[in-house]
Amino acid sequence: MARLVTFDDGRVGRVDDGEIAVLDVPTMREYFERRGADESGERLQLADAKLRAPIIPKKFLHTAGNFREHEEESKRVNWSHEIAPWIVFFQNVDAIIGPDEPVVYPEHLTEELDYELELAIVVSKDGKWFGPEDAADYIGGYVIFNDITARDIQRREMRSGVFSFCKGIDTFCPLGPWIVTPDEIGDPHDLKMELRVNGERRQESYSGNMSVTIPEILAHYSALGYSAGDVVSTGTVSGVAGFSEDAASLYLKPGDVIEAEIQKIGVLRNPVVAWADAHG
Repeated sequence: MARLVTFDDGRVGRVDDGEIAVLDVPTMREYFERRGADESGERLQLADAKLRAPIIPKKFLHTAGNFREHEEESKRVNWSHEIAPWIVFFQNVDAIIGPDEPVVYPEHLTEELDYELELAIVVSKDGKWFGPEDAADYIGGYVIFNDITARDIQRREMRSGVFSFCKGIDTFCPLGPWIVTPDEIGDPHDLKMELRVNGERRQESYSGNMSVTIPEILAHYSALGYSAGDVVSTGTVSGVAGFSEDAASLYLKPGDVIEAEIQKIGVLRNPVVAWADAHG
């Protein structure tokens, strides 16, 4: 069907040959709640629009540990907890930002700001307690998620076995640049994934390297109950700064530009800015 965008002051549209066909619906979440929307008749150039985070969900579910390669790299630094499938926690939806919006570096909180490229799923409709064989009916689209993480905060939090503050700080949830519907993606387990910082490749993998499948993930967490427009992440790939042999040189810093790219979806670009520049 389409690439679905939220733009300018929150309007919703469908990208078509370099133009945005405006949809007659107030928010992207309501688009999924209504199971679609008609075009309003208004069209504008994509290049003239300011893209926003494509959706602000009711629930944002992190799932983690789904790429074995990420577990293997964690062992190099003797990470305190096992990174294995079936990790889940909630994201702070107020931390969501869109393409080209800045990630604000809170220097008074962290010295180890990291990136995590992830493929995320937008849930198409309400549902609970379904199996993998029915999961395709609940996939409304796919979007790029950059799971910004303060590693020093995460290590402290994980002494108790739980963590959320390290990933839920304001601006730590870049999402975008748009939602691509399943018919345009084809097999979601056959997508090249790459993250760059200042043009330098840091993460490179394929979605097929997940040790569990997207239908299995969606079915497993359907016990929580989904609302239309909810977002479910699928975990990051290897190459994060915090699990590298020279982490200090790779952590994000003000002035960096992050480009998170997934084949058939696009590029989610975000600069990193200092706290003082953002807040004074």
